[in-house]
Amino acid sequence: MAAEIQIRHCTSLDEFDQCVSLERLIWGDAITVPNGIFVVAKHTGGQVLGAFDEDKLVGFTLALAGLRTMQPLLHSHMTAVLPDYQNRGLGRSLKIFQRRDALNRGIRLVEWTFDPLEIKNARFNLVRLGAIARRFIPNCYGVTASPAHAGLPTDRLLAEWWLDSERVRRILSDSPPSLASDVVRVSIPMNVSETKFTDATEAATVQRHLGQRLERRLAAGYVVTGIEPHISSADYILEPAGEIDGLQLPPIRND
Repeated sequence: MAAEIQIRHCTSLDEFDQCVSLERLIWGDAITVPNGIFVVAKHTGGQVLGAFDEDKLVGFTLALAGLRTMQPLLHSHMTAVLPDYQNRGLGRSLKIFQRRDALNRGIRLVEWTFDPLEIKNARFNLVRLGAIARRFIPNCYGVTASPAHAGLPTDRLLAEWWLDSERVRRILSDSPPSLASDVVRVSIPMNVSETKFTDATEAATVQRHLGQRLERRLAAGYVVTGIEPHISSADYILEPAGEIDGLQLPPIRND
């Protein structure tokens, strides 16, 4: 990331308006959330983090305060970076700032949803940050009018980022953990992100089969811990919940 980029909390209505403009540019009007949500996040224990090139907002993260098993968490609803600033490590820098800020407040867990058809984003979440996933939510947000969703159901995996775990610390220091001896691989076509916009029927078939396989493995006690891209396909890596190197997971509860 360029040294001149500053990451800090957004605090003013003008900065929240800039966040709204950026999300509208990235995702369109259909799923843009209004500036009032950013205000609520700021005043209720969430986060609005901005990346600034001088006075220009070039990226942001919006997280809402949450509670699970009577423990606080952050639900990181959106992270966006302007196209001209993508592929420069800015997204990871926003997440690392988010982690440090959360730990300083005694928050150990950040969650967010992601589309398992988006291989690049899945690799960022699982491999670059060290998040895991053990919940699959079919059509999480419903079928939307957003061009980014291509008319498909919004199937999502729920990422769990255990901020102070040995696994996350090692991954962020570029020391990847070892895989368990019992590993399951679930493959999808490498070009599925493009297929969503060129062959909706084929993309829907891939999505349905992937969801079925993930749901079956997650129900059997496996956890999504990584993804390995190949030339024509990518393999989701699933490990038994009790055998993940550097991570002890609490039981799943939905309260």
